[in-house]
This record gives sequence, structure tokens and C-alpha cells, in this order.
Amino acid sequence: MASDKSSIPQVKNAGGRRLQNRDRLEADILEQAVRVFAENGYEGASIATIAERAGMSKQNLMYYFPSKQLLYQRVLDDVLDDWLARMDILANEHDEPRDVLRAYIGAKLRFSREQPWASRVYALEVINGAPLYGAQIRDRVVPLLRKDIAVFEEWIAAGRIAPVNATHLMFTIWAMTQSYADFSAQMTLVLDRKQLTRKDYEDAELLITHMVLASIALPVTAPGP
Repeated sequence: MASDKSSIPQVKNAGGRRLQNRDRLEADILEQAVRVFAENGYEGASIATIAERAGMSKQNLMYYFPSKQLLYQRVLDDVLDDWLARMDILANEHDEPRDVLRAYIGAKLRFSREQPWASRVYALEVINGAPLYGAQIRDRVVPLLRKDIAVFEEWIAAGRIAPVNATHLMFTIWAMTQSYADFSAQMTLVLDRKQLTRKDYEDAELLITHMVLASIALPVTAPGP
């Protein structure tokens, strides 16, 4: 008796749909988790709250993430993956410093605008001393920072920028750009509106870029279209 080969693609399609459903459910969970952790911190967040916001039972959520710590680690992994992907701009010391720094500042502000909850959950972990994520920060963020500092030092040695404390310049850029996510509530109170606008970010980018380029004695030119 000949086998029914028509069932083979059906099995494959079923497997593909299951993977798609799993990916979609995980994405839903992570989308809610990053906001709950950002609003409440690790200790104040609960699996039950995240599950409720994701529209599923606590037991169903724990099928995908068996513990709060594993879910928190995954949230921070995703935050760091996105952040580092956007920040990998200073890698080539042969590029024009003005263009590199403008792109870097723009990327940092876009992350604050597009991923405010991600920025805040990362900030909360760091503010609390990175008790659950310190090793990953040391392993992933510190090497990238040191590489960026080395780029500044190459520029200084070549006379392309004025001598500057590159470590503190990077800290300052981070502080200025990330504050538009981490302290946006304070900013909106001062501005007397519900949220920051795209123009707020554009104005911030122009001013921060001007300040940074001025600090390393580069001429400031108007950004292109």
C-alpha cells in the first residue's frame, strides 16, 4: 500500500505554525514584562501581573518562562541586544569623528524615544547596583565601552580631536541621551504636556551634538537633510 505523502507538508506546516505561535506569545509576554519591570522594579513586579497584561494565565506564562528571574534576564538580554546593536558605531577610527559622533548621539536618542520602557528597566537594574545583571554588563557593555574609548584615543593621537577624557565624555553622552527616556516624566511635567514630541528629540539631538562637538574642538556644521 502506497504511503500518503500528502501528510508530510501538513506536518511541516503544523510545526511551523506552532513555532510562529510560540514566537508571538513570547513576544507578547516580553512586551508586557519590560513595562511591568520598568514600572515596579524586579522586586515589585509579579508574574501574575505580567500574565494578566499579556492576556494569559500565570501557568501558561510559566510554561514559556518558568521563573520571574529567567523572564527578567530575558528582558534585559533583549534590551542589551537592541541597545548594543544601535551603539556599534564608533568601531572604525578611520571615519570622520564629527559624523560618527552625530550618528552615535542620534542612535542613542532614537533608542530613548522608541524604547523608553527598555531604557528604564535597564536603568533601574543599574541604579540598584546591577545585582542580577552585573556579570552580563561587565561581559558585554564594558568591552564595547573600552573599544569606543580606544577610538577616541586614536583620534586624539592623530590630532583629529582635542585631548579629552574619553571615559567621562562617553558617560556624559549616555547621561544626556538616556535621560530623555529615564526622566521623561520630569521633562513632561516641566513642559506641561503628556509626552515628549519628535521635535523635542530633534531639538535635544541638535543641542547635545553641538555640546559634544564643541567639547572636542570640532567645527559644528548644520546636519544634512
